[in-house]
Formats: sequence, C-alpha cells, structure tokens
Amino acid sequence: MLFTPRHANRVSLALQGGGAHGAFTWGVLDALLEDGRLEFDGVSGTSAGAMNAVVLADGLERGGRDGAREALRRFWEAVASAAPFDLSVGADAETGTLAPGIRMLLYWARQFSPSQLNPFDINPLRDVISAQIDFERLRATSRLKLFVAATHANTGRLRLFRTHELSVAALLASACLPSIHHTIEVDGEPYWDGGYSANPAIFPLVYDCSATDIVLVLLSPLLHGQTPHSAEEIRARQMDLAFNATFLREMRSLAHAREYASRSLLPLGRLERRLKRVHFHLIAADELLSQLATETKLTTSLAFLEMLRERGRAHAADWLEAHRWEIGRRSSVDIGGVFH
Repeated sequence: MLFTPRHANRVSLALQGGGAHGAFTWGVLDALLEDGRLEFDGVSGTSAGAMNAVVLADGLERGGRDGAREALRRFWEAVASAAPFDLSVGADAETGTLAPGIRMLLYWARQFSPSQLNPFDINPLRDVISAQIDFERLRATSRLKLFVAATHANTGRLRLFRTHELSVAALLASACLPSIHHTIEVDGEPYWDGGYSANPAIFPLVYDCSATDIVLVLLSPLLHGQTPHSAEEIRARQMDLAFNATFLREMRSLAHAREYASRSLLPLGRLERRLKRVHFHLIAADELLSQLATETKLTTSLAFLEMLRERGRAHAADWLEAHRWEIGRRSSVDIGGVFH
C-alpha cells in the first residue's frame, strides 16, 4: 500500500492571463471542481487568470464546488454578452478569427488613446465584476489565499493584491491593457495589466502557501510554431514575449534554486527545505493556443469561449488521469528542463 502524505490532495494554482483564451482555464477549473479530489490552497492569477481566480473563490464561498462551477459559467457567459459592440460578428466559432471589418476597426482604434476613444471610461467588464462578485464577503471569509498581479504604471513594479485587499478596481487593474482601457487607480496609484510584471507570480505560492504542489495553467505557448514575418505578426509576438518574460525568468530562477538546494552539503535552511518539497505540475495547450491568432484574445463569441472551455476540460481530465497520483509525492513536470 502506498503511503499518502498528509494533505496530499491540496494544491495551489497559477493561472496565466490571455484575454478570451482564459476560457480554456475556465474549462480546466470546471473539470478539477467536477472531479472533486483536489483541494485548493492558494491561487495566483493575472488578467484573465485573476478573473478566474476571484470568481472561483467567490463561487466556493457561495456554494462550494457546484457554486464555483456555476459562478465561472455565469461570468464567462456575461463576458460574451457584455461587449459594447459585437466582436463576434463574422467570427469563426472554432478558430475565433475576427471578420475583416472588425480587424480593421481594431487597427484604427490603436491609433488613438483610450481617453480619446472612450472619454467616459465605459468598461463593461466593470459592470460584470460588480454584479457577480461580493468583494466584501470575499475579503472577510474566503478560505483561498488569492494573489492578483498588477503593474504600477509609473515604476513597472509588481503589485500583488491579496485576498483582504481585493476590490473591483484591483481586479480591473490586473487586466488593464493601456492601449484599450483607461489606467486604473487604486489608493491613488496608477496600474496597468499584471502581465507586464508577472504572468502570474509564482513566489507567493512557494513562500506564503502550505500546499506542496503547484499546478501551472498556462495560456502563453512555451514554443511558438512559426517565426512572425508581417508587421502585425511581429507586433503581436512582441506583446506575447513581453508578457511571458517575467514568468519564464521566475520559473528558471526557481529551477536553479531547487537544484542548488538539492546539491548543498550544508544543513538546509527553511527556504531550501521548502524549495525541495515543492512539486510542480503543468496543464497547457500549446498546440491549440499557438495556432490561434492574437486577435482571438478579444473574441467574445460564446461559441468560441465554450470551445475553449471544452478543450480546457479535456486537457484537465487527461492530466488528472495521468498525473493525479503524483500530487503530494513528486513533480509531474521537470521545470529545469521546460524552463531552462
């Protein structure tokens, strides 16, 4: 009989941002909740990952696992119907590719600042978040340790909003693309999307959570299939690389630190012991997401979002089948090899 460590089913989650591609993470969370064998300790998220994290926590407080699944469904359905104009017109339900007219509109929109295009700061996402999440109760009672990343617009520094600090503004700050949205102010300070400084932050899951297992749910492909050539493709790749650079650097640093701790001949301190005990796991869909154009991160078609959800559910189910037994025992991914 295999020895099962205490709390072997407890994990922390690291949820990347990626706009509408966050519906893939919706599917992953839905499958994990439906399976019911894992408990969540901490969740670190950026942008769409932060949205999923906070909706998950709010749903768990309202009605347990079933409440969380329902909350995630309601949130993404509301996102699909809340756009000020329908970006899904002419979109392909499977690929999410936007119609030529919509792409042209988005191109010209980039030539103006948000204050010029949207002087009254209309933000449908603000209405969705305000209507669906009870932040006062979340701050007071959530059992999840939440870490929502945003970037200080004037310094580039990472700001982590923790459970007791969360608000509508804090969550919007994590998803604030400055070319599209007005800068979000929290306590008088300006913030932009957390992807510029962490996508997502891993260190709080290592240092501030007790679960020894961290599940990475990634939306940014670790390997892009083709080198970009057109000006638009190059611009999109630059954005992808910028949003992934800090995460890749942090994972490489963690891999090096773990290797150093494992080779040390001296008595290990608290940090080294913690680094040796942490197990990493990975749920990603490089083949799917690398084939989707960057523009599909703005696609609001419910059919497209539901396609991503089903793909996320399938990937999570496959991961559970192959690796759930490793939770609490060992890593199912070699971060030194993946993030070298």
